[in-house]
Amino acid sequence: MNTSGRHFPKEVILTTVHWYLRYNLSYRDVEELIAERGIHLDHSTLNRRVTKYAPLLVAKAQLHKRSVGVSWLLDKTYIKVRGQWKYLYRAVDKDGGTIDLLLTTKQDTKAALRFLRQAIRNNGATVKIDLDKSGANTAAIAAYNKESGATIEVRQ
Repeated sequence: MNTSGRHFPKEVILTTVHWYLRYNLSYRDVEELIAERGIHLDHSTLNRRVTKYAPLLVAKAQLHKRSVGVSWLLDKTYIKVRGQWKYLYRAVDKDGGTIDLLLTTKQDTKAALRFLRQAIRNNGATVKIDLDKSGANTAAIAAYNKESGATIEVRQ
């Protein structure tokens, strides 16, 4: 990461961005923590640094994440979030590790297809998907196979 021309050293920038992303802290909380260490950093400066460097840190982290299997379990359930019912789409590999999640207000083929594209984009293609009896998920996989030329096997 090139941080040349910045007012603060690279270690300070990366540490503050890491604290903000890793822990449930506000910009002002991070400002206070870094001030305790003798460095004056305004919360608006931190906001600009997070906006600039967070995507780079995410890209680096993607290189080190564990690989997922080629056989997935895809399901959805509904949960109550702040008093409203939402649909939680979830993909799990054969070892039980969570591959991806999507929280949406609608339960339809469009939402299922969006989730499938997201999971494949973030984790690579799969060969087999085990499903519950959801028609939306089955239709989404068929649509994905048609648009991408993939041959994902569906098992129910």
